[in-house]
Amino acid sequence: MPLFDITRYAQAAESIIDAGRFLYGRGWSPATSSNYSARIDAGHIAITVSGRHKGELGAGDVMVVDLSGQAVQSQCRSSAETRLHTVLYELFPDVGAVLHTHSVNATVLSRILPPQQSLQLQGYELQKAFPGHDTHEDTLVVPVFDNTQDIPQLAEQTKQWFRDHPDQPGYLIRGHGLYTWGRTMADCLRHVEAFEFLFECELATMRLRP
Repeated sequence: MPLFDITRYAQAAESIIDAGRFLYGRGWSPATSSNYSARIDAGHIAITVSGRHKGELGAGDVMVVDLSGQAVQSQCRSSAETRLHTVLYELFPDVGAVLHTHSVNATVLSRILPPQQSLQLQGYELQKAFPGHDTHEDTLVVPVFDNTQDIPQLAEQTKQWFRDHPDQPGYLIRGHGLYTWGRTMADCLRHVEAFEFLFECELATMRLRP
Protein backbone atom coordinates (compact mmCIF):
# COMPACT_ATOMS: atom_id res chain seq x y z
CA MET A 1 0.00 0.00 0.00
CA PRO A 2 1.40 3.46 -0.90
CA LEU A 3 2.72 5.58 1.95
CA PHE A 4 1.15 8.69 0.40
CA ASP A 5 -1.98 9.65 -1.51
CA ILE A 6 -1.41 8.90 -5.20
CA THR A 7 -3.96 11.47 -6.35
CA ARG A 8 -2.31 14.23 -4.33
CA TYR A 9 1.09 13.15 -5.66
CA ALA A 10 -0.22 13.38 -9.23
CA GLN A 11 -1.59 16.86 -8.58
CA ALA A 12 1.69 17.99 -7.02
CA ALA A 13 3.69 16.51 -9.91
CA GLU A 14 1.50 18.27 -12.47
CA SER A 15 1.99 21.62 -10.74
CA ILE A 16 5.77 21.09 -10.75
CA ILE A 17 5.81 20.15 -14.44
CA ASP A 18 3.78 23.24 -15.35
CA ALA A 19 6.03 25.43 -13.22
CA GLY A 20 9.09 24.04 -14.97
CA ARG A 21 7.79 24.97 -18.40
CA PHE A 22 6.97 28.49 -17.24
CA LEU A 23 10.26 29.11 -15.43
CA TYR A 24 12.37 27.66 -18.23
CA GLY A 25 10.44 29.79 -20.73
CA ARG A 26 11.29 32.92 -18.78
CA GLY A 27 14.98 32.01 -18.71
CA TRP A 28 15.02 31.57 -14.93
CA SER A 29 15.83 27.83 -14.93
CA PRO A 30 18.28 27.13 -17.74
CA ALA A 31 19.06 23.55 -18.80
CA THR A 32 19.11 21.11 -15.86
CA SER A 33 19.57 23.76 -13.17
CA SER A 34 17.00 24.49 -10.43
CA ASN A 35 14.76 22.23 -8.38
CA TYR A 36 11.09 22.42 -7.47
CA SER A 37 8.88 20.76 -4.90
CA ALA A 38 5.27 20.65 -3.71
CA ARG A 39 3.75 19.26 -0.53
CA ILE A 40 1.75 16.03 -0.71
CA ASP A 41 0.93 15.69 2.98
CA ALA A 42 2.43 16.39 6.40
CA GLY A 43 5.28 13.93 5.85
CA HIS A 44 5.92 13.81 2.09
CA ILE A 45 6.77 16.14 -0.78
CA ALA A 46 7.01 15.71 -4.52
CA ILE A 47 10.33 17.00 -5.89
CA THR A 48 12.17 17.05 -9.20
CA VAL A 49 14.57 14.22 -9.96
CA SER A 50 18.20 15.34 -10.14
CA GLY A 51 19.63 16.33 -13.50
CA ARG A 52 16.38 16.72 -15.45
CA HIS A 53 15.77 19.53 -17.94
CA LYS A 54 13.20 21.76 -16.28
CA GLY A 55 11.53 22.83 -19.51
CA GLU A 56 10.91 19.22 -20.51
CA LEU A 57 9.69 17.62 -17.29
CA GLY A 58 7.37 14.63 -17.44
CA ALA A 59 5.70 12.41 -14.87
CA GLY A 60 8.85 10.31 -14.47
CA ASP A 61 10.86 13.39 -13.53
CA VAL A 62 9.08 14.00 -10.22
CA MET A 63 9.63 11.71 -7.24
CA VAL A 64 8.55 11.54 -3.59
CA VAL A 65 10.75 12.10 -0.54
CA ASP A 66 9.98 12.30 3.15
CA LEU A 67 10.88 15.34 5.22
CA SER A 68 14.31 13.93 6.00
CA GLY A 69 14.99 13.94 2.24
CA GLN A 70 14.89 10.16 1.81
CA ALA A 71 13.36 8.72 -1.37
CA VAL A 72 10.00 6.98 -0.90
CA GLN A 73 9.14 4.03 -3.15
CA SER A 74 11.58 5.21 -5.82
CA GLN A 75 15.05 4.31 -7.11
CA CYS A 76 15.52 7.84 -8.45
CA ARG A 77 17.78 10.45 -6.87
CA SER A 78 16.51 13.88 -5.94
CA SER A 79 18.60 17.05 -6.01
CA ALA A 80 21.57 17.30 -3.66
CA GLU A 81 19.75 20.39 -2.33
CA THR A 82 16.63 18.48 -1.26
CA ARG A 83 17.26 19.27 2.39
CA LEU A 84 16.99 23.01 1.61
CA HIS A 85 13.41 22.26 0.60
CA THR A 86 12.44 19.95 3.44
CA VAL A 87 13.55 22.30 6.23
CA LEU A 88 11.02 24.85 4.93
CA TYR A 89 8.20 22.29 4.99
CA GLU A 90 9.26 21.33 8.52
CA LEU A 91 9.36 24.91 9.75
CA PHE A 92 6.20 26.17 8.06
CA PRO A 93 3.23 23.75 7.92
CA ASP A 94 1.37 26.15 5.61
CA VAL A 95 4.06 26.04 2.91
CA GLY A 96 2.74 24.13 -0.10
CA ALA A 97 5.49 24.69 -2.67
CA VAL A 98 9.17 25.66 -2.87
CA LEU A 99 10.96 26.85 -6.02
CA HIS A 100 14.70 27.22 -6.55
CA THR A 101 15.72 29.08 -9.70
CA HIS A 102 18.98 30.11 -11.36
CA SER A 103 18.27 33.41 -13.12
CA VAL A 104 20.98 35.77 -14.33
CA ASN A 105 19.62 38.61 -12.17
CA ALA A 106 19.57 36.59 -8.96
CA THR A 107 23.02 35.16 -9.62
CA VAL A 108 24.69 38.47 -10.47
CA LEU A 109 23.01 40.45 -7.70
CA SER A 110 23.98 37.88 -5.07
CA ARG A 111 27.63 38.07 -6.19
CA ILE A 112 28.00 41.84 -5.97
CA LEU A 113 26.48 42.30 -2.53
CA PRO A 114 29.15 42.64 0.21
CA PRO A 115 29.73 39.59 2.46
CA GLN A 116 27.32 39.27 5.40
CA GLN A 117 24.99 41.89 3.88
CA SER A 118 21.35 41.15 3.11
CA LEU A 119 19.56 42.69 0.14
CA GLN A 120 17.30 45.50 1.39
CA LEU A 121 14.37 46.31 -0.91
CA GLN A 122 12.37 49.46 -0.21
CA GLY A 123 10.20 51.87 -2.15
CA TYR A 124 8.86 49.37 -4.69
CA GLU A 125 5.11 48.97 -5.13
CA LEU A 126 5.64 45.32 -6.08
CA GLN A 127 6.84 44.53 -2.56
CA LYS A 128 3.13 44.09 -1.88
CA ALA A 129 3.27 40.82 -3.84
CA PHE A 130 4.60 39.22 -0.64
CA PRO A 131 2.46 38.38 2.41
CA GLY A 132 2.81 40.85 5.26
CA HIS A 133 4.07 43.69 3.05
CA ASP A 134 1.23 46.15 2.60
CA THR A 135 3.10 49.26 1.50
CA HIS A 136 6.11 50.34 -0.51
CA GLU A 137 7.39 51.96 2.68
CA ASP A 138 8.16 48.55 4.17
CA THR A 139 11.63 47.06 3.91
CA LEU A 140 11.79 43.61 2.35
CA VAL A 141 14.92 41.84 3.60
CA VAL A 142 16.41 39.07 1.45
CA PRO A 143 19.28 37.27 3.21
CA VAL A 144 22.25 36.09 1.16
CA PHE A 145 23.93 32.85 2.20
CA ASP A 146 27.37 31.88 0.95
CA ASN A 147 27.40 29.04 -1.53
CA THR A 148 28.73 25.71 -0.28
CA GLN A 149 28.67 22.04 -1.20
CA ASP A 150 27.94 21.23 2.46
CA ILE A 151 24.17 21.19 2.05
CA PRO A 152 23.34 19.87 5.55
CA GLN A 153 25.27 22.78 7.05
CA LEU A 154 23.58 25.30 4.74
CA ALA A 155 20.17 23.77 5.47
CA GLU A 156 20.72 24.18 9.20
CA GLN A 157 21.90 27.77 8.67
CA THR A 158 18.80 28.67 6.65
CA LYS A 159 16.54 26.83 9.10
CA GLN A 160 17.88 28.87 12.00
CA TRP A 161 17.55 32.16 10.09
CA PHE A 162 13.94 31.52 9.14
CA ARG A 163 13.06 30.26 12.59
CA ASP A 164 14.09 33.74 13.77
CA HIS A 165 12.56 35.55 10.76
CA PRO A 166 9.41 33.57 9.87
CA ASP A 167 7.82 36.26 7.70
CA GLN A 168 10.56 36.48 5.05
CA PRO A 169 9.53 34.92 1.73
CA GLY A 170 12.87 33.98 0.17
CA TYR A 171 16.65 34.03 0.14
CA LEU A 172 19.62 34.07 -2.20
CA ILE A 173 22.64 31.80 -2.33
CA ARG A 174 25.68 33.73 -3.50
CA GLY A 175 26.51 33.03 -7.14
CA HIS A 176 23.85 30.36 -7.20
CA GLY A 177 20.23 31.49 -7.21
CA LEU A 178 16.92 32.15 -5.46
CA TYR A 179 14.82 30.08 -3.07
CA THR A 180 11.23 31.13 -2.45
CA TRP A 181 8.02 29.43 -1.29
CA GLY A 182 4.29 29.90 -0.81
CA ARG A 183 1.05 28.33 0.34
CA THR A 184 0.34 27.16 -3.21
CA MET A 185 2.35 26.75 -6.37
CA ALA A 186 0.56 29.80 -7.79
CA ASP A 187 1.68 31.85 -4.78
CA CYS A 188 5.22 30.58 -5.18
CA LEU A 189 5.35 31.45 -8.88
CA ARG A 190 4.06 34.93 -8.06
CA HIS A 191 6.93 35.32 -5.61
CA VAL A 192 9.48 34.29 -8.23
CA GLU A 193 8.08 36.83 -10.70
CA ALA A 194 8.04 39.59 -8.10
CA PHE A 195 11.58 38.85 -6.96
CA GLU A 196 12.85 38.81 -10.54
CA PHE A 197 11.28 42.20 -11.24
CA LEU A 198 12.79 43.66 -8.07
CA PHE A 199 16.22 42.14 -8.76
CA GLU A 200 16.19 43.60 -12.27
CA CYS A 201 15.22 47.02 -10.89
CA GLU A 202 18.07 46.89 -8.37
CA LEU A 203 20.64 46.00 -11.02
CA ALA A 204 19.34 48.69 -13.39
CA THR A 205 19.57 51.26 -10.59
CA MET A 206 23.14 50.25 -9.82
CA ARG A 207 24.12 50.70 -13.46
CA LEU A 208 22.62 54.21 -13.57
CA ARG A 209 24.24 55.44 -10.36
CA PRO A 210 27.96 56.31 -10.40
